[in-house]
Amino acid sequence: MEKYRTIYSDGLRTQITHLRSGATIITDAPVDNHGKGESFSPTDMMTASLASCMLTMIGIAAQNNGFSIDGAVAESEKVMGTDPRRVIEINISISFPAHSYSEKEKRLIEHTAHHCPVSKSLHPDLKKTITFNY
Repeated sequence: MEKYRTIYSDGLRTQITHLRSGATIITDAPVDNHGKGESFSPTDMMTASLASCMLTMIGIAAQNNGFSIDGAVAESEKVMGTDPRRVIEINISISFPAHSYSEKEKRLIEHTAHHCPVSKSLHPDLKKTITFNY
């Protein structure tokens, strides 16, 4: 089980440390919620985590099935709602490198993306729109 330490510094900013590796991430409140928007907000992290999880799991599936997605890029955006303030939609566009993916590989990619651990951990009411560009 991984452990993390989160320290609130000041100005609506935190520093998160991955205790095993010592890697750190800074978060900042977004401009539309009293922050400076100088780094990822916690909801940005959630959105980016979904994209990262999808690419990681697709990479594992590709590796296990003898093909590559090296160079794939996921661009993500969140849509915030009000009352309560929360992420109501995540849009992710995944672009794959020039490669003639078979229909079987495409089905594997898309199934894997939709079933990654972060996706399965998010509330089912959260709308997730995923676009695959081959």
